[in-house]
Amino acid sequence: MQDFNDTLKDCIDKAVTERGQMNILIAGRTGSGKSTLINAFFQHNLAETGQGRPVTPNTREIRKDGVPISILDTRGLEIADFKSTFTDLEKAIQERYSDLDSNKHVHVAWLCIQEDGRRVENAEIDLHNMLSRHVPVITVITKARNDSGFSAEVLKLLPNSKSVVRVRAIPETLDEGHVLKPMGLENLVEITSEVIPEGKRMALSAAQKVSVQYKKMMSLKIVAEAASVAAVIGVTPIPFSDVAILAPIQVGMIAKITSTFGVELSTGILSTLLTSAIGVTGASLDGGVIMGSIIKMFPGAGTIVGGAISAATASTLTVLLGETYIAVLGEIFTENPDAHPTSEEIAERFKEKIKLLK
Repeated sequence: MQDFNDTLKDCIDKAVTERGQMNILIAGRTGSGKSTLINAFFQHNLAETGQGRPVTPNTREIRKDGVPISILDTRGLEIADFKSTFTDLEKAIQERYSDLDSNKHVHVAWLCIQEDGRRVENAEIDLHNMLSRHVPVITVITKARNDSGFSAEVLKLLPNSKSVVRVRAIPETLDEGHVLKPMGLENLVEITSEVIPEGKRMALSAAQKVSVQYKKMMSLKIVAEAASVAAVIGVTPIPFSDVAILAPIQVGMIAKITSTFGVELSTGILSTLLTSAIGVTGASLDGGVIMGSIIKMFPGAGTIVGGAISAATASTLTVLLGETYIAVLGEIFTENPDAHPTSEEIAERFKEKIKLLK
């Protein structure tokens, strides 16, 4: 039997590998609201806390450990010789695409244009034209207050944009005291998801903090995949004492959901969930113990103990486990998009959610 910690590590490594890395280029003139947008959209206030390194003289790459996204922040649209900035940037993008590792590619570009300016500069048009030859470009109209046809005009001038999205990243109080709420961020998640490679959507889910619904949607796909695999295994059917093969599927599913929600993924978190929430103990990952504990967690499943696990049963238990865990993480991040829940907090909520099912 594989060592407990080795199995957890294998599940974590697979979850991180499948989640991958997403790279996004964000460009805009000074005052266009790039930093505000980055902090409002991504976890950990990346514009403030991320570590930057130069990519070109006017482009820096912002990254932070544990967040599966790299932001290429492009400056220099105001300088007289801005075309040299574009030449350096285009060369950097092409070099990334020559790498066989897709985690190095630039997957999407956001071109930020402030709505109050009511105009698109030549530098922005030239940058849009250059970027659209290499990556999908989404034009983001920032500090949105009053469109009055501006977004339509932007699309005419930047016709290769995959979409023009109006956003207001943070609340804004007008002179008369009326507060304009943030808007457009969830739409930006959806549009970005549509244009990036499918294999990068889990990274987007983990890195962004504005749409809990998107995190849930991506996690439900993980549950469906795990349930299908469990059903295939259950077709045998497998005697209950020999279901160890199902255990890594259950644990792997939990690891992938944790990763997709952007929660720090470690053997400690998975171990706490198994030992505290599910009730598994011992030095080895025993499939019978785990499945027995899972069966006891859910109503109406007790009669299966001692029998055989059918395809329907294996699939149903996997779905129940996965959907319950998604509900727990969904509640945590709905309450606080900037939450950094501990493994103990997640485990306790998991146990309470399970009790409600009984």
